[in-house]
Amino acid sequence: MSPAGRQPGVRQGDRLLMPVALLGGWVGDRWLGDPQRWHPVAGFGRLAAALERAVWKPSRAAGALHTAILLAASAIAVAGGDRALAAHRAARPVFRALVVWLTLGGRSLERTALTMAKLLEAGELERARALAPALVGRDPSRLDATGLCRATIESVAENTSDAVVAPLLWAALLGAPGAAAYRAANTLDAMFGHKSERHLHFGWASARLDDLAGWPAARMSALLAILWAPAVGGRPGQAWRAAFTDGALHPSPNAGRIEGAFAGALSRELGGINHYPYGIERRPRLGTGPAPRVADIASAVKLSRLVGASAAALLAALAQETSR
Repeated sequence: MSPAGRQPGVRQGDRLLMPVALLGGWVGDRWLGDPQRWHPVAGFGRLAAALERAVWKPSRAAGALHTAILLAASAIAVAGGDRALAAHRAARPVFRALVVWLTLGGRSLERTALTMAKLLEAGELERARALAPALVGRDPSRLDATGLCRATIESVAENTSDAVVAPLLWAALLGAPGAAAYRAANTLDAMFGHKSERHLHFGWASARLDDLAGWPAARMSALLAILWAPAVGGRPGQAWRAAFTDGALHPSPNAGRIEGAFAGALSRELGGINHYPYGIERRPRLGTGPAPRVADIASAVKLSRLVGASAAALLAALAQETSR
């Protein structure tokens, strides 16, 4: 080992590449949100849809092949770009930060949620219903103002984990290719991992992979939300019970934990009956308290920001350790 305790050949600047890229990507998302045009994730979605049409069969094997091809393509493309810039010390961290930024969706999620709150505050229910598909997959025609508040807060909670903490976590562990592969898995789950007749079997692999990839981030996000509960007027103990007692009853191994943590932190009750185009799903009650109100959306956004910021700091430190 060198005098500084590092392996030979590992320079201090190299150890800082991924932490700097991770924080740079997070700052980029906070500042800019999602690109309005030419978003690579949208292009990936079109590619995934085209490949689905070519290989679709009502079988898990066909869906697993579809998922594996697209996941590998995402990771290989980013790894190849990173290697191509190995000799360019200034360009490489910029490339990595750009990849991390494009895997995040926290800022755009917040903007949509706060727009929903403004519409509901103004009593513009139809416009709020028209906005709902940007947040949830539920049938918006069945949602009243209270249902829209609940759907928005649940979306903010779940996507704090899925669209902020999880990409940062996989970037810290596996670099930019890890973040890209995670975002690919999450996108495939959103597109195909539901219970419609066409994708009940075909989407099984993408749904299970997303559950597995999101498992650690969901627990990290829930724990951070519990710690930050006092910042939104809640109690950590109440948030813990909602996350790990109520949340354990949720059909999703991940969504229940983070939605429960937000419910407990906000002292509101989430969960209940959800109407989807393919049928009805009954979710367990998460937390105790009254139904969420419009003002609770802003509190959920505040909690999401705190969770995301603290996760970024912690995971940048983790990225430095994994670069040793």
